[in-house]
Amino acid sequence: MARTHTAVNASALTQSINPATLTFADTRELETFQGVLGQDRAVNAIQFGVAMQRPGYNIFVMGETGTGRSSYVRDYLKSEAKRQATPSVWCYVNNFRNPREPLAVEMLPQEAGIFRQLISELIDQLLATFPAALEHPTYQQKKSAIDYVFNRRYDKAIEHVEREAHKRGVAVYRDSSAISFTPMRDGKALDETEFAQLSEEEREGFHNNIAELEQMLSDQLAELPQWKRESSNDLRQLNQETIKNAITPLIEPIRNRFEGHEKLLAYLQEMEEHLPRLVLEELVEERLLELREEYAKRSSLEESLMPNIATHHAENSGAPVIYEPHPSYANLFGRIEYANEQGALVTNYQRICPGALHKANGGYLILDAEKVLSEPLVWDALKRALQSRQLKMESPYSEMGLINTTTLLPGVIPLNFKLVLIGSRQVYYLLQEYDEDFKSLFRAVVDFDSDLPLNDDHLLAYARLLKSRIEEQGYADLDQSAVVRMVRYSARLAEQQDVLSARIGEQFDLLAEADFIRQLAQDELICANHIDRALSAKFERTSRVYDKLFEQMLDGTVLLETSGKAIGKINGLTVMSLGDTSFGSPARITATVYPGSKGVVDIEREVSLGQAIHSKGVMILSGFLGNRYAQRFPLAISAHIAMEQSYGYIDGDSASLGELCCLISALIHTPIDQSYAITGSVNQYGEVQAIGGVNEKIEGFFRLCAARGLTGKQGVIIPASNRLNLILNNDVVSAVAAGKFHVHCVTHVDQAIEILMKRKAGKMNSKGEFPAGSVNGDIIARLEAIARMGEKRQND
Repeated sequence: MARTHTAVNASALTQSINPATLTFADTRELETFQGVLGQDRAVNAIQFGVAMQRPGYNIFVMGETGTGRSSYVRDYLKSEAKRQATPSVWCYVNNFRNPREPLAVEMLPQEAGIFRQLISELIDQLLATFPAALEHPTYQQKKSAIDYVFNRRYDKAIEHVEREAHKRGVAVYRDSSAISFTPMRDGKALDETEFAQLSEEEREGFHNNIAELEQMLSDQLAELPQWKRESSNDLRQLNQETIKNAITPLIEPIRNRFEGHEKLLAYLQEMEEHLPRLVLEELVEERLLELREEYAKRSSLEESLMPNIATHHAENSGAPVIYEPHPSYANLFGRIEYANEQGALVTNYQRICPGALHKANGGYLILDAEKVLSEPLVWDALKRALQSRQLKMESPYSEMGLINTTTLLPGVIPLNFKLVLIGSRQVYYLLQEYDEDFKSLFRAVVDFDSDLPLNDDHLLAYARLLKSRIEEQGYADLDQSAVVRMVRYSARLAEQQDVLSARIGEQFDLLAEADFIRQLAQDELICANHIDRALSAKFERTSRVYDKLFEQMLDGTVLLETSGKAIGKINGLTVMSLGDTSFGSPARITATVYPGSKGVVDIEREVSLGQAIHSKGVMILSGFLGNRYAQRFPLAISAHIAMEQSYGYIDGDSASLGELCCLISALIHTPIDQSYAITGSVNQYGEVQAIGGVNEKIEGFFRLCAARGLTGKQGVIIPASNRLNLILNNDVVSAVAAGKFHVHCVTHVDQAIEILMKRKAGKMNSKGEFPAGSVNGDIIARLEAIARMGEKRQND
């Protein structure tokens, strides 16, 4: 059966929509769309993941960026979370026995605020009560009694020494800090002059008496430190009893309010035991020193008594849904801050700052997978938290020896949340392959499709989705032509006429730019013309590199022909991507053939510019030539193929069809029509396979031909399997409709040969022979002649 090819009609070069399927004149007639368009599989998967409450059913959401996966997942989780129970609130409180290990206390959402308010009122009452409570007459009377006991012991000891001194004619003098002895004569104390006038014997007697009296005083006061300790202990005990008696009625209302909360009652018991010491240090003993400002006293008490509420939930607010855009270790697990006091870093439980895990406990935590994996220490710590179901605040940098500051060890908080990771398919499959824990932790997979079928239901839903965006952002409505143009743009993104792209983000960007152009034109509705102008403006903004390359083609710097014939030369089609812009660029492919044994040599590969897939495509050419033409003699040629004036890396096999045609031209010395450019992948049997970027490739060659002048002979050759991918610009479609440009679809290399060489390719008969004078017949004759030349050379 002969292979035939036909030029594609202009009507098949772009997408067409039957106007009868659009039952509205503009989007003002439409209702908004709720949900996510055409992602039934993903919707069912996330519903399953949220409903499944067993451990290990955390959710991984994968798909392309811009498909609306993040916004939909967030909206869905928020809607589900509203119907779920509000989780408990966790607070960090002071561990009075070991301040380095703060306690974690669980409370109901409505209890946390009440508890904090009651503690604040307690502090107010403490400030009002002390030190005033120690000025009460009862307290002062007991304190005076303690002082009297001490003073009486002291006075009795001194009085005993005084009586003995009086007997010996020695006066005793007492002041605030010391006791001294002075000789007396006739009841009068002697000064130094009078003492010096005494006889030596009298002076010696006084010296001996004073020495004995000093020893006696020392003996009498030997127990003075013990008396002082007993007095201080009695006073301290009195202070504590007084403070405790004053504190107990202050704490009792708090204890009554939380009567059924065992852990909180235990904490209040600890507080009551340690509060007298705290009050004594902060509010009582301080009065002996310089008085502090009131705010300083309050601040000191708050640092020891106020709860540090790590999570905040309003009553009946539902489960929390937390998205953490920067999932660093500190932002996820919390951090402990430090203050510099006199050159030393100090901290306490009040400086514990909660992380996203604290806030999401009892609900959902949404993270970007790529960001999590790029943060040091985060992924392993996150897995440990999921496996242990505990939130343990650690200092990983201290363990690594990077920080040597003493830190806190806050109490462990039980974790009950569902982690939702959003990432690409590549990240998901890499984790599946290389992380054993990942499989058991993320059993719920939500896969967002990159496109969806274009049917009547999806067409109407797409228009309603545009209506939703219009109302959300305050744009003008779209008329019917604008909706059709947006559908065509969506199909162009998907590179297929009968599908819509799920990359809705780019389409919303175009809608915004079209509305801006509408505002400048002061039109009421957005029409197709506004969208076309927005696309043209975007291309102009991003096409500087393409324009420079195009100029080089026109001025001859880059060698490309769009007319005439040449042997061993052909116009290939490539796609260049810069940022978010892709454009087609023709490139010349050349081939040379001569007798030898090197086979087909890929020059790009030899100089390390050809990547693996491109090199594979070139190697397939040898398989095709040998299988089809060299069954009766060895394939003994040397051929070199190159992509001319290409100075970067080349990948992909879309040039293999053009390389094969170019190689055949060089082999049989038959010229190729340079009015054509060609793209397509070929297999070892000569069958033409689909390629990517077909629209950009065609438009790139058309632009060059149009700039040089359309002759009516120019065109492109593409794989037939790419026919449905054709969504070309209007200027290309118009040129094809006018017969000035042509698009040919081929399924086999023979069809491409006939178009390019204007000769019959020739069909193999039952004997495995091709007709004489056909292209295939000439190929066999030429290869056989080269093989015979090689045999003759060996024989000689």
